[in-house]
Amino acid sequence: MHLKRSLALATVAAALLVACGDDTSASDDPPSSGEREAASGPEAIVSLSPTATEMLFAIGAGDQVVAVDDQSDHPDDVPTTDLSGYEPNVEAIATYEPDLVVASDLPEDITAGLEALDIEVLSIATATTLDDTYAQLADLGAATGHEEEAEELAATMRSDIDELVATVPDRDVAPTYYHELDPTLYTATSDTFIGEIYSLAGLENVADPADPDGSLGGYPQIAPEFLADADPDYVFLADGECCGEDADTFAARPGFADLTAVAEEHIVLLDEDVASRWGPRVVELLETIIDATAPA
Repeated sequence: MHLKRSLALATVAAALLVACGDDTSASDDPPSSGEREAASGPEAIVSLSPTATEMLFAIGAGDQVVAVDDQSDHPDDVPTTDLSGYEPNVEAIATYEPDLVVASDLPEDITAGLEALDIEVLSIATATTLDDTYAQLADLGAATGHEEEAEELAATMRSDIDELVATVPDRDVAPTYYHELDPTLYTATSDTFIGEIYSLAGLENVADPADPDGSLGGYPQIAPEFLADADPDYVFLADGECCGEDADTFAARPGFADLTAVAEEHIVLLDEDVASRWGPRVVELLETIIDATAPA
């Protein structure tokens, strides 16, 4: 299974758990910490979360980041290594002599191991709302000495999102959509972070009846017959890079050729990194969705 598809499904699995209840570096030798004492924040940060990496650089803490995990790829100049956020290794992380490790949902033993080495750990959980994003920006700003920059970024995001929402046409009936996480028809309902973004674009989620009480964490797997009956106006594919999906492969699936979204060529291929992260580029994602559905 392609790694990005595995990571997408791992996100789904993590959400379901919440609802229900040896790495080596690919970069040069790490800098020596000596007796580092940052005047206004940590001098050596390791990020094990692609979203956290984007946030750190966006608030001006990029110069403090000495290493990021193997999935962090934005912005272009991030110090990517072989470190894994999904299978973290205390010894490999400690090689970079960090003051601070930022990660999403680290196992307790890894957190304990890092803290035993006097390395601070800041956990940022998978966001379920935009407010979570703003709160995490504030936490990262406070932890890195960039409170003002984090506050300004959050304010800019709010303003940009408000401006985009103001461009959504008034409609008597909301267009419907389906958001695909992978070809086995895992999707996301309105009660998720990505669902909130679509709601801001004035769209109705056909997957909501598949998890009406939230027992599936907002990430149900639907049947092809369910999707055919729902017949969405738009289909958004977040599995192009991981799984080779596009408008043609989607339309070629049994029973999908007659879907409204297929017939009207309303199949939108998303940047799956942007669509799976809850950092500053959610503004870009919202703009893509609004632009794609403007003719509706």
